[in-house]
Amino acid sequence: MHPHGDTITSPGNPWLKRLRHAASRGGFAGSVLAESPHLLHEALRSGIEIERVFASERMAPEVAETLPTHRRIPLHPVADRLFGKVATTARSQGVLALVRLPSWDPDAVGRGLVMALDGIQDPGNAGTIVRSAEAFGASGVVFLQGSASPANPKTLRASAGSLFRLPFLNRISSDAFLELVRKRQKTLYHADARGGIPLAESVLSSDCAIVIGSETHGVAPVIAEHSTAVAVPTSTVDSLNASIAASIILYEHARRMAAK
Repeated sequence: MHPHGDTITSPGNPWLKRLRHAASRGGFAGSVLAESPHLLHEALRSGIEIERVFASERMAPEVAETLPTHRRIPLHPVADRLFGKVATTARSQGVLALVRLPSWDPDAVGRGLVMALDGIQDPGNAGTIVRSAEAFGASGVVFLQGSASPANPKTLRASAGSLFRLPFLNRISSDAFLELVRKRQKTLYHADARGGIPLAESVLSSDCAIVIGSETHGVAPVIAEHSTAVAVPTSTVDSLNASIAASIILYEHARRMAAK
């Protein structure tokens, strides 16, 4: 049996306060908020630490059946009228979990393709890039300072569980990132819709790092100075959404590596 508390019925319940804090601040005391049955399933599948699970009254019996008994993860039913007030989505699916993201050191981001996010402030874009990075075989992701946090519930949700598995480094300065690239002897590229080498004509080496900048400002000048610009050519539109451009570059890199 799972540790199963009484139904939470008070808006002042300490656990609800923790959930609200995690929802607004992108984490609480090392735990981050994973929302939806899918993210709970991915957390279980990935073997990461799940501190507690919260489910609306209507979902609690179904959620209890999905939790492996040997892990003894505490499950807290929450009154339906309160659950919607702590959920981060407009239409909640009735499941919230406090989980702990893996802690990675720089060595975990190994050989192969590394994606770096520079000034990607939209958590949906950031999470989608991480999801594509895992899908197309990247060895890790670097969140440069000024990008959305991987602990943001929206980033986590957009990653669809990839942040539970793909090594990532967070809040890395441009200088520290460039030093990491130099030590690993990686070839460095950055996406530039306005002046880069067309993707089809670029080299994209097997062991490289690709920086995706914000749609408004691009990458930091110091990054641009030390990297080769690559562009995804478009017709009739000036540029692509950052996550779409990243996904196209990731796919092209994976396609070329498979062809070799």
